[in-house]
Amino acid sequence: MRCLALDGPGCGAKRSRDTAALTFEDINRELLADIEAAGFADAVLVGHSQAGTFLPSMRALRPDLIRKLVFVSCIAPDPGLTVVEMTGKRMREAGHTQASAAFADDTLPMRERYRIMFCNDMEADEAEMFLDKLGFDQWPASSYTATDWHYDHLADVPVSYVLCGQDAILPLEWQERFAQRVHAGRMPGIDAGHQVMNTRPEALAEVLLAEAG
Repeated sequence: MRCLALDGPGCGAKRSRDTAALTFEDINRELLADIEAAGFADAVLVGHSQAGTFLPSMRALRPDLIRKLVFVSCIAPDPGLTVVEMTGKRMREAGHTQASAAFADDTLPMRERYRIMFCNDMEADEAEMFLDKLGFDQWPASSYTATDWHYDHLADVPVSYVLCGQDAILPLEWQERFAQRVHAGRMPGIDAGHQVMNTRPEALAEVLLAEAG
């Protein structure tokens, strides 16, 4: 299976970029250009967490390039709400989880908030290595102000949503709601926290290979 790990503007190999002027559509088109430049066609596009907000629009822009979408514990905001409004308000209407309460607790250092949110299924040394690398990447500002979300076009697209059973920041109930919103026809599950690619990489690889088949 041939794979390509995409770097969003301001992240990874693109970390030093000035992204202030980029619109949400600019980000989508840049990622699509990276896929095309790598020689891919009929691709299976995988997104994790906030990256899932780009999958529907990328597919809408280039249905010829992308065959299938796989969301891995992704947020799918209500139309009209930003990512921050969705996570900070809408998802907490019924009360905070331990992780969301930690995120809102300004008495805790950010490192400790992130530990509760993302490291609940990690060993202590693994958590420290993960936290040491966190915070150096940043999506462009437009990804946090976008509100024009569309999902109806995914009804005719092969879509899977990988559920993470131990996710502390994105509870399983909400993952299932988001899976329905993006019209997921398949919902394989992994017993892992939000950072499944860190804690259960082999299991995630097996699921992704199966979903791409």
